[in-house]
Amino acid sequence: MDRRPEEDGRSAAARESDELREAEIVRRLRRSAGPGGVVRFDRYMDVALYEPDVGFYTHPGVALGPEGAYYTAAHVTPLFGRALAHRIARAQRELGTAGRLRVVELGPGDGTLAADVIRELAALRTDRSDITYVLVDRSEALAARAERAASRAAGPLGVRVETASSLSASGVFEGVVVANEVLDALPCRRLRRGPDGWRELGVRIAGGSLEWAEMAYRGPADALPDAPIGTVLEWTPLAGALVREIADHLTSGTAVILDYGASEPEIVAGRPSGTLAAVRDHRPVADPLAHPGLVDLSAFVNFTRLRAAAERSGLREVAFRSQANALVEWGLEELARRAVEEAPEEESSVRTRLAVKNLLFGFENFRVLELAPPTA
Repeated sequence: MDRRPEEDGRSAAARESDELREAEIVRRLRRSAGPGGVVRFDRYMDVALYEPDVGFYTHPGVALGPEGAYYTAAHVTPLFGRALAHRIARAQRELGTAGRLRVVELGPGDGTLAADVIRELAALRTDRSDITYVLVDRSEALAARAERAASRAAGPLGVRVETASSLSASGVFEGVVVANEVLDALPCRRLRRGPDGWRELGVRIAGGSLEWAEMAYRGPADALPDAPIGTVLEWTPLAGALVREIADHLTSGTAVILDYGASEPEIVAGRPSGTLAAVRDHRPVADPLAHPGLVDLSAFVNFTRLRAAAERSGLREVAFRSQANALVEWGLEELARRAVEEAPEEESSVRTRLAVKNLLFGFENFRVLELAPPTA
């Protein structure tokens, strides 16, 4: 349940700052609104999450992790990043570039995953291979935070850390692309099936308030599924654009996409009200339009559309399975066994066992899609 600002224990100054952020987001939305003061939902989501200085991810005060706004599998245990590092190391062997490795992580958050991956990659190398880890984030606040965390881990290990504004910033490259819980936070369009076909769900700026509004859907009608009246479907064109960008710039190597989602038939049948989720301080918010800029918004990745976009872009599908199955293949169980054996006390070993159980059974909606450029 969403909490009113006066109930969250913060100071009056903090509440006033939040109110000013909300008002500024509404003001910026109003500037780009169409007739009737309506914007498409993907525009609303983009401003609420990524508008410079005031968006959820771009505000300097955004906090991630168990004590922050949300956490990912990387925050559950370092074993997640260590297992992923083994997949990256395998990709390096397949590339045949023993002397160098370039890893590009999209949306690195606070850098927790990057730091864990870097430590394990450094431990796995048998020579002085040149490892470059690139952090790509459109949020300057998060990019700076991720760089600090990754650099602290990388410094003593001789790993180079760089930041970039986009995957394409440095041109074409060979290596590994990692995207952990990135696609779910990309701005999505929302559609509702009406008696006469699909309609777009937008957001109307009415004075200083926000409300849902239906508008005509403009897009490829033949790409939409047949569904019962009232069905709501989220569609993220930017996810397809992202895999196209990977296809255009990754000349050889592997892209590993980890996120929660399902196939389109599963989403339509199992979640007819849509998959849009709003969260504030780990608590679900009933109204996704409440407190813009202060609430994290996300939607299930539609893997049917994502895989189709990858195929159209010329990428080869290496694997698609549950995140739990992928982690096991990457050596999670052996890493956990060693961590338990090396634990300094029983309490630490118990925490490790519980964390691994959480990874394997607590992320049931998570999938891993591995893509690669076509073989020569």
